[in-house]
Amino acid sequence: MTKNYSAIVMMIGTVEAAHLLKVCVQRVRRLLKEGRIIGAKKVGRFWQIPLSNGIPKVTEGSRGPKGTWRKRTPQALTLIHVNQHRIRSNSNNATNIPVIKVISGNYTRYYHDLEITGSCKVVYRPNNGLGCGAKVWIEVKPDVIVKPG
Repeated sequence: MTKNYSAIVMMIGTVEAAHLLKVCVQRVRRLLKEGRIIGAKKVGRFWQIPLSNGIPKVTEGSRGPKGTWRKRTPQALTLIHVNQHRIRSNSNNATNIPVIKVISGNYTRYYHDLEITGSCKVVYRPNNGLGCGAKVWIEVKPDVIVKPG
């Protein structure tokens, strides 16, 4: 003799589901509209939501489309020049502080040696130099990598 046990599935409405999920009714309706509550079906004007272990089962959602506000590449050039004041200071004081100045956006860093992977341009402007007084510098586009050698 075989026994046939049929599983009894409890169905609830949106208000009860909201109470069990500890969210508002509008959120439950949004989840239903997105198809994220498993097994839910609409009968007439009302939703029937099955319970799984005493609670409605909700699938993971994506966090929406990726933002477009950060897809632009930076427009500021990276400027590289040799600081002659530091060269003189190293010579006079027998020190070894870095003399290659890299200006990238709001950041300024000094290095002993650099590697530029990509195209760059050497600029000489004796009458219209950089704000720091440099007359010769290297301009590097934002997409080119500048790293310590």
